[in-house]
Amino acid sequence: MSNTNYTQLVEQARSLVSGESDLIANMANISSLLFNQLPAVNWAGFYLYKQEQLVLGPFQGQPACIRIPMGKGVCGTAAATRETQLVEDVHQFKGHIACDAASNSEIVIPLVIGDELIGVLDIDSPEFGRFSEQDKQGLEQIAAALLESQQ
Repeated sequence: MSNTNYTQLVEQARSLVSGESDLIANMANISSLLFNQLPAVNWAGFYLYKQEQLVLGPFQGQPACIRIPMGKGVCGTAAATRETQLVEDVHQFKGHIACDAASNSEIVIPLVIGDELIGVLDIDSPEFGRFSEQDKQGLEQIAAALLESQQ
């Protein structure tokens, strides 16, 4: 379980995106922040919603799947349902797409402005059950800070 200080992490994320409206630049900085500040994480990044699918965006970690169909895997499910997916064991997730065999748990937060899907924030861990409700709430706040920079 995480002992992450999300109050501080959310402040750092807000500071990184403050005054900057470029989505890709902000995603790059937030993926770096999360990858370097969250313990036991092996991938942190974004997929952008383009042409009815998710396309790899800025990230930190091993090379990843480039395109993910809507409704497929944890990312595609989060995008299709527009609900955060917190998965303790990705190997038990129906339709899981194994981009990195070292990943065992995952959390994916959909990025929605108004009623428009922008993409998803995806974080993987080699530990089973790595992500908690505290992580979900904190990461949703960080995603909100990113989305606020776009409005």
